[in-house]
Amino acid sequence: MSLQCEIIPVTPFAQNCSLIWDTETLRGALIDAGGEIERLQARAAHHGVTLEKLLVTHGHLDHASGVADLAEQLKLPIEGPQEGDRFWIEGLPDAAARYGFPPARSFEPTRWLQHGDRVRVGNLELEVLHCPGHTPGHVVFHHAPSQLAFVGDVIFAGSIGRTDFPRGDHQQLLDSIRQRLFPLGDAVRFVPGHGPVSSFGEERRSNPFVADARFG
Repeated sequence: MSLQCEIIPVTPFAQNCSLIWDTETLRGALIDAGGEIERLQARAAHHGVTLEKLLVTHGHLDHASGVADLAEQLKLPIEGPQEGDRFWIEGLPDAAARYGFPPARSFEPTRWLQHGDRVRVGNLELEVLHCPGHTPGHVVFHHAPSQLAFVGDVIFAGSIGRTDFPRGDHQQLLDSIRQRLFPLGDAVRFVPGHGPVSSFGEERRSNPFVADARFG
């Protein structure tokens, strides 16, 4: 068995929703179903994948606005984020109106996640890392056998997440990246919430915010 992934940019913010699945069982999940849920379902069907859950890295609109409707339509459980993002999820209807998104509903995750939890998709197991800073309840999903992480808006190729939102914390974000993500290993590739895939090794070398050279 192995993990397969298709990155599907959704919403006007080009947020990278990830369709992941277990090649053995063809059971899968969507990470950050931020919108355009008909297209997301069509991509799952294209690959012959049966969706079994929705995973959420954090409660921002472009990552979570499609979750409630998709969970209701397909009777799927929702796992994540960490409960520190409850206020963001409760604010989804107002955020959608403010940013001109289609109407979005708040939701109660089936399972709030904690650091060190495990999430199963088919026969795959992903490790949960709580990485606050961009939002207080942000989580990252790491599949060690594939050396692949789904990091939401914690880190990007050449940049890091914004911390000027309510309850954002710049130092906390730096600590999340350098103390929780970089120790996973230089070879680990990551899918960010926006933009291209990179690796932790590349960002340790060249990211102007978190490169080793900045921290002695």
